Amino acid sequence: MTSMAIDDEEEIIKETPQLGNIDEVTMHPLVLLSVADHYHRVARGTRKRVVGVLLGSVHKGKVDCTNTFAVPFEEDSRNPSVFYLDHNYLENMFELYRKVNSKERVIGFYSTGPTIRPNDLRIHDIVKRFLPRNCITAPVFCIIDIRPGRDSLPTTAYKVVEEVSTKDGQRQVKMTFAHVPTVMGAQEAEEVGVEHLLREINDPTVSTVASLIKGKISGLATLTEKLVECKDYLESCVRGESKVNPTIVSNLQTILNLLPNLNTDEMVRSMLIKTNDMHMAIYLSALIRSVIALHDLINNRIRYGEDGTEYKEEAEEEKKEEEAAAEKKNKEDKDNKDKKDDKKKAAKK
Repeated sequence: MTSMAIDDEEEIIKETPQLGNIDEVTMHPLVLLSVADHYHRVARGTRKRVVGVLLGSVHKGKVDCTNTFAVPFEEDSRNPSVFYLDHNYLENMFELYRKVNSKERVIGFYSTGPTIRPNDLRIHDIVKRFLPRNCITAPVFCIIDIRPGRDSLPTTAYKVVEEVSTKDGQRQVKMTFAHVPTVMGAQEAEEVGVEHLLREINDPTVSTVASLIKGKISGLATLTEKLVECKDYLESCVRGESKVNPTIVSNLQTILNLLPNLNTDEMVRSMLIKTNDMHMAIYLSALIRSVIALHDLINNRIRYGEDGTEYKEEAEEEKKEEEAAAEKKNKEDKDNKDKKDDKKKAAKK
């Protein structure tokens, strides 16, 4: 769970979610494209972030984000508590989008972050005013990281929970952000559009094997990043810098229990057999490629000679034969022309 800073003297009792709990957030490709376009138009090359409104639907705790629009937003870098969000623009744009698709409603807001800012809770309260009257689900907050070179999913979703704590014997309630699982989803039309975009940026010089290896490397890099993050969290809990979350500890224990036991004789033998088979295939492939390359080299030596001189001589002979044939043809054409001229002169006489 990611939350705002909490005083060290506080003792966390529980986190109470709002009515209409959010279990999962589904992001569509159109949202990512719109956010990337918004950032490159407004804040490219700066340290500023952009903010916009998410549109979609909510059903049984699952938020489906299908569209978005940008909102004019400015904040003071020196004073984080000072920011500007155009309410009138937000209301007018939402009315226009509602005329196009009445099923889409405001479900939250996004930011390019890449981290949670102190103003996000205040923006959450502003966006909450534009929810339907009978809505019991609080708005979601999504951080969409548009920085290049990111291997993992660029979206991170949060919901607002009430954090109940005690300080100096007094019960206090704070609103904080809690993490929500995020997945990517797309309709059939969006899948076709994404395929066309990927087809245009595809590099034809990269083979299928190279792309597969690149995907494996990217997956392993993401796995390493997540393991390091888990390690840092556990170390911070041991040092007392972070609060122990039973849900996270339970999930880590489940992951460790699912790991196979590599010390059994059957597992070791199976791994050795599989590794030997793969190495044998690699060895045979390298050997066959070397034999084919050597065979081609021998054929080239037989055809062109040791240093290519025979090929040059053959080329010169072919050139001479072509010149002789052309000269012979020119001579025959000249003789035929002379004979025709003699016949014309004889006919005139």
